[in-house]
Amino acid sequence: MSTTTLWRPTGPDELALVRGSAWRRWPPRLPEQPFFYPVLNEEYATQIAQGWNTKNGGTGYVTRFEIDTDFIARYERRVVGSKSHEELWVPADELEQFNDHVVGVIEVVAAYRGDPPVSVAIELP
Repeated sequence: MSTTTLWRPTGPDELALVRGSAWRRWPPRLPEQPFFYPVLNEEYATQIAQGWNTKNGGTGYVTRFEIDTDFIARYERRVVGSKSHEELWVPADELEQFNDHVVGVIEVVAAYRGDPPVSVAIELP
């Protein structure tokens, strides 16, 4: 099976739920979140983790995971800004099936805190 590397910026609350799944599944979306948005490169995930998740004293984490390439072919790659801002829009009601195609574990590869955000040691929630 061929896999594709995806990235996801996240905050401590979502990351705690991922940890509770033994690092294998993304949690269900909240009612006001119709899509799950994994991104296609680390640079974009880092920008979001630094610019969004660190607001109000929060911590932004960058995660990386592998997924079955054939499975994710069903999702259109969307550019939402510059050409490096590429992401998938996974409908919330398809997230369980998406999770079933994650290969291996979801890894935390970076953490950021502060204003301006700086890289910090990875301390898991």
